[in-house]
Amino acid sequence: MVHAPPRPPAGSPPVRINLYSDTQTRPTPAMKEAMMRAEVGDEQHGDDPTVHALCDRMAALMGKEAAMFLPSGTMCNVIAILTHCRKGDEVLAHETSHILHSEGGTHAALTGVQIMPLRGPRGMFTAEEVRAGIRPRTRYAPPQRLLEVEQTANIGGGAVWPLAQLHAVVEVAREQGWATHMDGARLMNACVATGIAPAEMVAGFDSVWLDFTKGLGAPLGAVLCGTRAFIGEAWRWKQRLGGSMRQAGICAAACLYALDHHVERLAEDHANARALARGLAQIEGVAVEEPETNLVFFDIGATGVSVAELQRRLLAQGIAVSALGGRVRACTHLDVTAAMIPEAVAAIRDALAA
Repeated sequence: MVHAPPRPPAGSPPVRINLYSDTQTRPTPAMKEAMMRAEVGDEQHGDDPTVHALCDRMAALMGKEAAMFLPSGTMCNVIAILTHCRKGDEVLAHETSHILHSEGGTHAALTGVQIMPLRGPRGMFTAEEVRAGIRPRTRYAPPQRLLEVEQTANIGGGAVWPLAQLHAVVEVAREQGWATHMDGARLMNACVATGIAPAEMVAGFDSVWLDFTKGLGAPLGAVLCGTRAFIGEAWRWKQRLGGSMRQAGICAAACLYALDHHVERLAEDHANARALARGLAQIEGVAVEEPETNLVFFDIGATGVSVAELQRRLLAQGIAVSALGGRVRACTHLDVTAAMIPEAVAAIRDALAA
């Protein structure tokens, strides 16, 4: 889980280099203009043309039959699991997955499912590890209904699942008669990094969602995709959870703008992440994980400075980073320019030496 940053020392400057998360992006002036021009209606009644346009486009992009606009990615995960599963069922997911670590225990509280944590490096597991998790079908074991993966794997360092590995774990799920779900919060980062089209990346999954509030820079919104029957059932849960909206086209317009203007530029974030990692690797006592996308994880244990203390020292200089699992995470995004990277490296070097 990414913990909230410590409060900046009194008199600290405002944050000017925000590496805390790609959720910190702010809508650009052009995105705001698109939002103001949006044609809107009552989304809950199916009357918002801009929401319809976004859902149609997302379904086509993911190669699915239908899609549904939701306020957040967490709600996408919750609704997908509620739709695929019944109380007492079991979901297989990585031990570092978002549904286990970052959704407030909602699956115990609301969905009533049990989650079997699977192990594997960098937030991914193999077909063999899935097979090892198969339970005998007896009345003593929970029914296993769903296999879930996260693309990219956040706590795994922003790692990208290789397509062959995705196909292999999906094949095991199919053999067992399980449904499959992809948490695609940063899916477009994976697609840009590999050159693989979204529809090909998610072809084996019954449901998938994309978050627009991370690297794509929208202020809110995520889209859940699947079959028409799945989305039809999911709508009932959307209604029950309060996810139905009114003039949501204002927000959907930001997402459409992001699809037009903010996808290809994710490659810039990946390049900035690599540059940041190269700079951090030159600092004595810092161990850096090689980034695959826009997340840079590094360990500072050998420096004798705690992660919380580094955060405080950086905030005093107007720079924010996050803490995750004892490591530091720096995230590049729309509001982090290439010119900021050398300054951030220098500030981290000075903060660790202070």
